[in-house]
Amino acid sequence: MPLKSNFKSDLEREQELCILLDRYYKQYLKHYTFERVSDMPKQLAGIDLIFIHKTNGKKFYIDEKAQLDYINENLPTFAFELSYEKKGILKEGWLFDTSKKTEFYALITSIYADDPNTFTSCKITLVNRQKLLDLLMERSITLSALKKYILPEQRTHGKIKIDELHHRSEGYLFASTKNKAEKPLNLILKLDFLEESGVAKRLA
Repeated sequence: MPLKSNFKSDLEREQELCILLDRYYKQYLKHYTFERVSDMPKQLAGIDLIFIHKTNGKKFYIDEKAQLDYINENLPTFAFELSYEKKGILKEGWLFDTSKKTEFYALITSIYADDPNTFTSCKITLVNRQKLLDLLMERSITLSALKKYILPEQRTHGKIKIDELHHRSEGYLFASTKNKAEKPLNLILKLDFLEESGVAKRLA
C-alpha cells in the first residue's frame, strides 16, 4: 500500500490552529503588530506572517512551523527539514534553502486539542534563522557535511547520531523512509539547546 500524503488534512488543521495562534500573538507580542500572509509566492518563500514594530515600522518575516503530527504531546525537540522526496525526486528541505526569505521561525509545539480540530493551547518558540544557521555552521553542520551519514542505498529509517551534536542534549538526524510518503530527512534539535545557545526565545 503506498504511503499517503497528509497535505490536505494538514492544511485544514493549520487553518484551525491559526485562530489560536492569532490570539496568542495579540496577547504576547508587546512591541509588534502582525499580519497574516495569504499571497502564495510569499508563502512559498517562507513567509506566513509579518511582525511590524509598533514604533519604527520595521518588518520581520516569520515562517510558522507546527508539530501537527503530535497533538496532545509535549515534545522537547523540533524537526528541521533537510530533504524530502516528491514524485521520486529528492528535493532540498526548507532549513538550508537559500531562496527562502524567512527571518524567524515560529515553532509551534505542545499543541493540545479537545477534539481533532479544536485547539486549546500550544507553545510558541521564536528562532532567529540567521543565528541558527550560524550556530550550525560553527558546529560544521551543513547539508554536504551531513551527507556522509546518509547512504542512499541503505534507506536508513529512524534516529541517526552525528558527531557534531550530543544526541541527548542537542540533537540528531532522523530519516522517515518507512512511514511518510515524502521520506523526509530531518535535523532534530532540542528546544532547550536552541534557547541556551541564544538563537531561540519562548514567546508563549
